[in-house]
Amino acid sequence: MLFTQSLKKNYQFRFVYNRGKSIANKYYVMYVIKNKTQGNRLGISVSKKVGNSVVRSRVTRLIRESYRLNEKNIKSGYDIVVIARISSNGAPYAEAERSIIHLLKKHKIYEENKN
Repeated sequence: MLFTQSLKKNYQFRFVYNRGKSIANKYYVMYVIKNKTQGNRLGISVSKKVGNSVVRSRVTRLIRESYRLNEKNIKSGYDIVVIARISSNGAPYAEAERSIIHLLKKHKIYEENKN
C-alpha cells in the first residue's frame, strides 16, 4: 500500500477544483477526482477567514490526522482536496474526524473495516 502524498502546487489544486466532484458538510468542503496513480494525494486549504495562523495550523493538523488514522479504509487512486470552512475553527477532534469520514463516505471512497 502506498502512503498518501501531498498536493502542493497551485495548478494541482486548480485541476481538482475544476474537474473534481465536490461535497460539503458543516465543517469542510471536499473535492475528489480519480488520478492515474496507485496512491492518493491529499491537499488541505484553510483560508485566513478561518482564523489566525495558530488556528489555521490546528485545523490543518486535525484534517491531516483524521485522514491519516483512517487512511487504511480509503480507496486508492484519488486526488482529494479538503477546504476548511469558518465553522471548523474550534471544532473538537472527534467532530472533525466524523466530518471527514462523512465526506469520504459520500464520495464512496471510504470502506468500513478494510484490513
